[in-house]
Amino acid sequence: MADVKKIATRQSYGEVLVELSEKYPNLVVMDADLSGSTQTNKFAKVHPERFFDMGIAEQNLYAAATGLALSGKVVCASTFAMFASGRAYEIIRNSIGYTHANVKICATHAGITVGEDGASHQTFEDLALMREIPGMVVLNPSDDVSCKALLRQAIAYDGPCYVRLGRAAVPVTYTEPCNVEIGKANTLKEGKDITLIATGIMVADALAAAEELENEGVSVRVIDMHTIKPFDTEAVIKAAKETGKIVTCEEHSIIGGLGSAVCETVSENCPVPVKRVGQMDTFGESGKPDELKKKYGMTKEDIVKAAKALL
Repeated sequence: MADVKKIATRQSYGEVLVELSEKYPNLVVMDADLSGSTQTNKFAKVHPERFFDMGIAEQNLYAAATGLALSGKVVCASTFAMFASGRAYEIIRNSIGYTHANVKICATHAGITVGEDGASHQTFEDLALMREIPGMVVLNPSDDVSCKALLRQAIAYDGPCYVRLGRAAVPVTYTEPCNVEIGKANTLKEGKDITLIATGIMVADALAAAEELENEGVSVRVIDMHTIKPFDTEAVIKAAKETGKIVTCEEHSIIGGLGSAVCETVSENCPVPVKRVGQMDTFGESGKPDELKKKYGMTKEDIVKAAKALL
């Protein structure tokens, strides 16, 4: 996929903030001393009066974001996913979640592809933690085009959202105009033998795996589950009934994230075999993103292997 255009979703986020800065005069952007990395510095350059860098104080960041939101502002508050979902979890749960404050927790540098930053910065728990908070919308876009579409909807939505964004550039798989809607999974490819349900950066890997399997005579359905909550149970049940086998693909722990959500859905509605591709209940380490994905089993090859095990 060397010739495929690649863009990091954190870059998409920064561009959307600038795009919407005039449409939403009550939009406020906040950061925790990482605006260059999270790309919120783009908004800061055009509207410094509506940008607040709260320093290395993530709990204070989200507490202050709550206050601004309850005062009528639309707030996008960013830091690395590890610090948002980890260090500031209590504040997000009790202040933002409990009050249903209009805060968008746009967390970047999620998953193993943080790479050289190592285990302390690689979060595999964030989707699990955020989907447990009542009323929290949880989004995990796969590429530049879908990310921008989902962010526009998230900012228009009145309530708390968690948006998972990545550090590394990823293939652009969607084209404009993009028919992506919060809460509704996108079927990127139809198939009848097996379904690959992917989220975030693993969507591109799932599409590549499907192509390899198709070359071997397997008919593969590929679903982009960009919204982890509210979860599209109908798409999962339909896939279970029509293909009978499912592989989930996520750059997240197999516990509590997409894999768990799919297993919960099929076990209650249409029990079928499921294989989960993701972080296998381990911490990561420092290294190149692609090498780490390979070591920890989150590549095209791992998806193909899991599919063949079911077939």
